[in-house]
Amino acid sequence: MLADAEMMEGVEREEEGEKRHSSLRPKIAYYYDADVGNYSYGLGHPMKPHRMRMVHNLVLNYGMDKHMDMMRPPRATPEQMTRFHTDEYIEFLEKVTPETAAAMTRGHELFLTGEDCPSFEGLFEFCSISAGGSIAAANRLTSGEADVCINWAGGLHHAKKREASGFCYVNDIVLAILELLRYHQRVLYIDIDIHHGDGVEEAFYTTDRVMTCSFHKFPDYFPGTGSVEDTGMGKGKRYAVNFPLRDGIDDETYASVFRPTIQHIIEWYRPGAVVLQCGADSLAGDKLGVFNLSMKGHAACVSFVKSFNLPMIVLGGGGYAVRNVSRTWTYETGLLLGVELDENLPFNDYLDYYGPKYKLEVPETNMENHNTPEYLADIQSKIVENLRSMPFAPSVQMTDVPRDGRVLGDESDDELDDRIRKLHPRPPTTSSSAFHPLLPDSDTLSSLSTEDDDFPSSASSLRRPGYVGRPRKVGPRRRFFAPTDDHAAVGGCGNHEHSAPRRGAELEDVLKRVMGARAAGVGGQGLPMVSARALEERRGVLQQGRWGTPGV
Repeated sequence: MLADAEMMEGVEREEEGEKRHSSLRPKIAYYYDADVGNYSYGLGHPMKPHRMRMVHNLVLNYGMDKHMDMMRPPRATPEQMTRFHTDEYIEFLEKVTPETAAAMTRGHELFLTGEDCPSFEGLFEFCSISAGGSIAAANRLTSGEADVCINWAGGLHHAKKREASGFCYVNDIVLAILELLRYHQRVLYIDIDIHHGDGVEEAFYTTDRVMTCSFHKFPDYFPGTGSVEDTGMGKGKRYAVNFPLRDGIDDETYASVFRPTIQHIIEWYRPGAVVLQCGADSLAGDKLGVFNLSMKGHAACVSFVKSFNLPMIVLGGGGYAVRNVSRTWTYETGLLLGVELDENLPFNDYLDYYGPKYKLEVPETNMENHNTPEYLADIQSKIVENLRSMPFAPSVQMTDVPRDGRVLGDESDDELDDRIRKLHPRPPTTSSSAFHPLLPDSDTLSSLSTEDDDFPSSASSLRRPGYVGRPRKVGPRRRFFAPTDDHAAVGGCGNHEHSAPRRGAELEDVLKRVMGARAAGVGGQGLPMVSARALEERRGVLQQGRWGTPGV
């Protein structure tokens, strides 16, 4: 009996330890839209959106969906995209088709320059999926609902403010970082794609609120930028870090420069969040790449960044040997989850792609490494010297968080009335007098602030039965860090209006009474003719129990 009791105590201690260990694991959110694999850049084009479908299929067949929140992201709207890109460019992406591309781009001299960014069917929808996942990931991170967010469909780091570049049309990374900057003083962007992350660096080249760090092939390689001498301008001077590498770099050599550089940056810059772009064209055997990283060497960078326990967004990027891309991103998903994956691939819909070995591996090759110790030491010393000249953890003035860009849709009042009636059915009574006690008296109504657009102060507005105030954005009551002038110029949170102070329990009580009477179809003295839009908004925030939640 004593032995049994001791055994039971041991089992209970193990269970408590497992619970304690699981509570310490980071919360992971994984974003995937099943439509992303339906698009094609065209026959013979190296970029294959189908690879995201292959990754997702492996993730499911390894059973990793049980260890994280599987999310289908909302599509990014044109309004969200224009927080960075120009209105003209986004309008062009919405309208362009393969048949009209030549005329609309003036012979491929405007917006879609060159042959690397063709116009294909569903182009705007594809961009909205990629950008929507990264924006949603940033919002989930800032709300505290996740510690790490994964969007393998994102990471399109070449797109510029007013043109496509390098297979990238909408820069989801910049859009995600702009969301993070609403809550974090500083954001660190790390790029391990073989190509220089020029679009992201250019967007934040003049601000100290975002530090960009890119490890890439340079020179004589697309996009032709990313010299160690390129370190930023103005307030952003020294906040762009570029580590140019030569052909054939292997796992050991890559780790020898990646680890000390990232550690020095994080310890000195103290970012509030990290965005990691995991372009897989730096793997050995890539169709467009010239590096020699194995799957585990590539994943070691992800593991090292994760070890700092900072809020992190992990994105995809380049990668043109689809079987190696899917293997690597699957392995890195397991690494982020802390799940050890069997090297023998499970049965999946694309098993034939992985023959003849059917293993979860991408080995190094016998490619020659042209990165000599002397060359790497010289680059490393220049970067460290540049970092030493930076001020420690630049701070930002605090103010209110601008409201989220979540605006009510363009629905008619009749449609909104129908939705309200479904949510608040009319009570079974023929007399409206029973509900008159719910109506607010004139003294209570006079206490409502005239600053609220949805409760107009003018008598004429109150008498208009179809009055609709301007749409309001429901946002959280939190603190944020004010954008700098250069950040606002990029198209960031400097353009958002600030949230006004809200009234307390008295207003909530009045709103409940007004909505109850309105839903019941009750009229009466002292009841303003509030629009259906206003009632819908107030109903939503009262159900949440607070004034708004961060939206995606």
